[in-house]
Amino acid sequence: MPFMLHLDELRKRLFVVVGVLSVAMIVLYFFTEPIYAFVVGPVVSILQGAKPIAIGVLDPMTVKFGLALWSAVVLCSPLISWQVMAFLLPALRPNERRWVLPTFFAMVVLFIGGVVFCYLMILPASFAWLAAQSGTIMTFTPTAGDLLLVVEFFLLGFGICFETPVVVFYLVYFGVVPYAKLRSNWRIIYVTIVILASMITPDWSPVSMGALSVAMIVLYELSMLACRVVLAKKIKAQKAAEAEALA
Repeated sequence: MPFMLHLDELRKRLFVVVGVLSVAMIVLYFFTEPIYAFVVGPVVSILQGAKPIAIGVLDPMTVKFGLALWSAVVLCSPLISWQVMAFLLPALRPNERRWVLPTFFAMVVLFIGGVVFCYLMILPASFAWLAAQSGTIMTFTPTAGDLLLVVEFFLLGFGICFETPVVVFYLVYFGVVPYAKLRSNWRIIYVTIVILASMITPDWSPVSMGALSVAMIVLYELSMLACRVVLAKKIKAQKAAEAEALA
């Protein structure tokens, strides 16, 4: 397609995304109280019965609008992902298009898996560790906005990190990094994963860093296994090309 038609296609898809997000945000704004209670549910025990506070006059409204927008993005994330992939679909070859639907479903399932894992396993332990850092010299009384922001950061970070198998699969599929190089440099990759986990988890606690590191390493190994099974011919061709280049 000509460049201007590409821009027109992009404009249409952005219009759909923005329109759906706007409607979803307006509707969800009226349900922010139960949504807030659900989102911060795993960490409310650290407040020992107290409620998070609002300092500024506009804080209650801005927190609710922010939560409504975040909830709308999460709710509409399958639609957003599909619009992105549908925009890129014409650029793919016929044999590459068969991976679109499996990739879409894999991304959705992996992201949800990361969010659920963080919600059930990581948030309670991490926030307990954070609260314990106040010791006897501080009173731990977080604002509603701060509490929500940290929880959202955790959930989003784990959801994105659980997309590791998709990234690894396409690195091998498109030949960006050969399978043999990923397999032989596993020590460097493990160290990189640990460093990324320490950067993504905002609390720097051993619990969250360790759990995310282990989860990403397991997902990496599973993705390598999937590559070896699904892309066996491509991996063999990559090895042959490397051997021919060295000859």
